[in-house]
Amino acid sequence: MSKIFTHLVLGLTLLFIGAAQAQIQTPRAASPQAKVSQTIGLTEITVDYSRPSVRGREIYGTPIAHYGFQNLGFGTSEAAPWRAGANENTKITFTHDVLIGGGKVPAGTYGYFIALEENGPATVILSSNSSAWGSFFYKPSEDIARVRVTPETIDHQETLVFEFDEITANSTVLTLKWEELAFPLKIDVPVAEVVLAEARKAMQDQPGFNRQTWEQAAAYALQNNTALEEALSWIDNAIAGKFYSQKTYVNLSTKAQLLKALGRSEEADAIMAEALDLATVLEMHQYGRQLIASGQVDKAMAVFKRNAKQNPDTWPVHYGLARGYSAQGDYKQAAKHLEKALANAPNAASKARVAANLEKLKNNQDIN
Repeated sequence: MSKIFTHLVLGLTLLFIGAAQAQIQTPRAASPQAKVSQTIGLTEITVDYSRPSVRGREIYGTPIAHYGFQNLGFGTSEAAPWRAGANENTKITFTHDVLIGGGKVPAGTYGYFIALEENGPATVILSSNSSAWGSFFYKPSEDIARVRVTPETIDHQETLVFEFDEITANSTVLTLKWEELAFPLKIDVPVAEVVLAEARKAMQDQPGFNRQTWEQAAAYALQNNTALEEALSWIDNAIAGKFYSQKTYVNLSTKAQLLKALGRSEEADAIMAEALDLATVLEMHQYGRQLIASGQVDKAMAVFKRNAKQNPDTWPVHYGLARGYSAQGDYKQAAKHLEKALANAPNAASKARVAANLEKLKNNQDIN
């Protein structure tokens, strides 16, 4: 009788005896259940697993965590990988589609296995069967993904743990750590794709009765440079033709930016001119600053002058003129307008920023 089979029979015997006799729920002593989650964008990734401990034992290449694919002497699998934990299946759940190893993994719950190697990369396996016990019923035909991962040497980790490392806006690394080895799996999340998919659902439901929903979806697509033609249709719905439509500086300026991103500059300029007719003093000021940031200093200066003419001596028109003159290198004129801005700054924080920029101008430094 093999070592693996002996361990299996003993474990299952104790399990079934305990289940038959149990009248109350008690905690697992040896390998407690655990759950860990991480959200990337709108996508939640959750791992349910059991946490065995080393307890002075040799782990890898033994019945505890065997190498390769083996016949475990129970169940229907004749070549099973390690269950990546203990007790039931280790399971991983994605609330939206993700990318693993460059391939798409649909939203859902999967069994999580690892085919270990004595030397070299291991293979992480995601199986569509997440409900079977351990890996005793593993079938290669149920594989959804297989990804080669390179084990890393770590300080001793007594109790097995899954952790999310290297978290970015669009990805994470899920790492199993146990004994002196770690097995990292990179998971990429198409965040913009997920957000826009959810936005499309929202626009077909009650949130779609509000102009702001269409504006937000179009603005998100613009920020992420994706689905621009579709976003243009969304912003058009916000502007006109529906019961909730209304022209505003926000939606017209968003449309202008979308047109520019699509290479339709003349149309963009015409729409932006229309948008400025609806702009508040702060909106016009911010647009001028955007123009400076994009290197369009003369256009920015024209916007700041228009703002000052339409809203004389109103905060922050003099601040805008100061920024415009500063961008043109005329620090003397910029300082004159900052002095006026200092006088009508609305609060202490604004006054402090203006004063700091005045010092910069005195030292011939651009304040933009």
